[in-house]
Amino acid sequence: MKAVLGLEDGTVVRGEGFGAEGSCGGELVFTTQMTGYMESLTDPSYFGQILMFTYPLIGNYGVDFENFQSSRVAAMGCVVDEVCKAPARRPTLAQFFEEQGLFGIQGVDTRMLTIRLREQGTMRAALLVGDDDGDRAVAMSRAMAPISQTDPIPHVTCAAPYRIAGSGKRIAVIDLGIKRNMIVSLQKKKADLFVFPSSTSAREIAACEPEALFISNGPGDPMMAKDAVASISHFIGEIPVFGICMGIQTVALALGAETYKLKFGHRGANQPVRYSDGRIFITTQNHGFCVNADTLPEGCRVNYTNVNDGTMEGFECTDLSILCVQFHPEAYGGPRDTESHFFEALFRRIP
Repeated sequence: MKAVLGLEDGTVVRGEGFGAEGSCGGELVFTTQMTGYMESLTDPSYFGQILMFTYPLIGNYGVDFENFQSSRVAAMGCVVDEVCKAPARRPTLAQFFEEQGLFGIQGVDTRMLTIRLREQGTMRAALLVGDDDGDRAVAMSRAMAPISQTDPIPHVTCAAPYRIAGSGKRIAVIDLGIKRNMIVSLQKKKADLFVFPSSTSAREIAACEPEALFISNGPGDPMMAKDAVASISHFIGEIPVFGICMGIQTVALALGAETYKLKFGHRGANQPVRYSDGRIFITTQNHGFCVNADTLPEGCRVNYTNVNDGTMEGFECTDLSILCVQFHPEAYGGPRDTESHFFEALFRRIP
């Protein structure tokens, strides 16, 4: 099939479409990981974005359903250099995209596109499959609202509260688009989980009498998660509070700190992070926004820093029993160094 990708700066890239005929739009972002492509595509944090893989061959082990992070592909579309036609297992990525009505393009210069995004920053894009009208694709991309003017969280949070019973600590979870691996990591510690939609009030959350509050990852600008920020504010200083990815951003906002948009974000399974004791962890990341460390209130200490650009990757506040990280310690598409490191520290802080 014909296919074309159009960017808001006027860039037009034609290639071969895979999946279904149709169109999609979103912020074009890139990830540097070599494996874990289905974990990424089904990560709710990619809702509202077109995901581009920098590794040249994607799909070499087919579709691994056991590693899905949600019930469906969350990314609006997929951009690759080449889709593997004869993977180790079936279905192929192209077959799965066709069955599910998803949109993809291959045979494009992903290196060129990645360099363009690194130089100019993430951009709105439109993907047409079954059509190669570049002018139409560019016009569609320019007509879309910027990501900071949209609120994708309601599309990925749970529809109603639910419980995952456990024999351990009772933890309330605010679901901003939670990855399944976060639930799995908490279950390994036998946590008794009460999961709530992003719009749940503090009073409703408090009714389960939690011993700690955990805030998940999610898509878009954290400034749009106003309900979650309000609920978090209620619990700070009352019970331990923990967050991952958008979780750290919403906790920081609840403390009165500020967040900002990164030029092209951090996405991939090879991001180096320095811990406060000097150790370097190789982490999996997926975020386009970051906390401004200089705006954190007194008593907060930055304990993780990105080695590449010096941005904040985690902070803690001992007095308020807060521990948050920007990277994904639960991710299985890359190194698992930080899973036990973070979650053991988390549970040590719950009385």
